[in-house]
Amino acid sequence: MKLTIGYSPCPNDTFIFDALVNKKIDTGDIDVEVVLEDVQTLNEWALQGKLDATKISYGVLPLVLDHYIVLPAGGALGKGVGPLLITRQNGIDTDAVHESSIAIPGENTTAHMLFSLAFPDAAHKKFTLFSKIEESVTNASVDAGVIIHENRFTYQDKGLVKLMDLGEYWETQTGSPIPLGGIVMKRTLGHELQTRFNTLIRRSVEYAFAHYPAVTDYVKEHAQEMSEQVMRQHIDLYVNNYSIDLGEEGRSAVEVLLDVYSNLHGTTVDKQQVFLT
Repeated sequence: MKLTIGYSPCPNDTFIFDALVNKKIDTGDIDVEVVLEDVQTLNEWALQGKLDATKISYGVLPLVLDHYIVLPAGGALGKGVGPLLITRQNGIDTDAVHESSIAIPGENTTAHMLFSLAFPDAAHKKFTLFSKIEESVTNASVDAGVIIHENRFTYQDKGLVKLMDLGEYWETQTGSPIPLGGIVMKRTLGHELQTRFNTLIRRSVEYAFAHYPAVTDYVKEHAQEMSEQVMRQHIDLYVNNYSIDLGEEGRSAVEVLLDVYSNLHGTTVDKQQVFLT
């Protein structure tokens, strides 16, 4: 049985899936064909139903629930891990955000949803590849930008400053951990295969933790010239017990996000059968 799966080349994802895709654990008759892409591309592919299983931003989840179910393992959720809104030294302040140009890493990203919760009247958004946002702010192509992933650890080195921690704003407003990204799998593949695959992801995360803080060649290979220190910071920030299993608190946080999406878009999201059980 071959399954296609997509996730990002970022250290948190390669750390999670290393043991599974490189068969450091017994995968039985399941083989995986991996596609590494940025999260916005994966979101767009999920809307098209392109892959059997994929990492997505939770921000796109309401739009793919007809075809995909959320697996409890493999995701990124936690506290103090949210996107940051940054600007240049002597740049704009938060009062000017609604009339300023803001780079955001994809229309259907969780980062966009959290930004929209904090700044619902922002009118000049520029959807930009996440790895290009620091540069866009630095060269004044935009007034500010929303950064995710490893850029959290590098923006100050480039003379940029934080306007707002959007994750902190989310936590203050909702009282919930931040659901950043999750693993979804096609509903048509059936409960038995979904359960088996989720078990493999969980075992892959557990294997990775058992051998941490070693950073494997697979993680280094895709880490875009990061230092090992930054790789570990990245892993420490985004991979935790929720990555092994969402649990009740994680599920509740995702349901809160679905409610926030409904309020922002004036729609209703059916929360029945969101998660694999």
